[in-house]
Amino acid sequence: MQGYCVKCRASREMRDTKSITMKNGKPATQGICPVCGTKMFRIGKG
Repeated sequence: MQGYCVKCRASREMRDTKSITMKNGKPATQGICPVCGTKMFRIGKG
């Protein structure tokens, strides 16, 4: 799944993705950037 890496400033394919629920109750997907290792998020069902 694609996500935006703030550190690299590019859209990349996330690694080790998992579905989470944010504090406001909305669904999101969390993963890791394959290049720099920073946490990445994509808001919405995924």
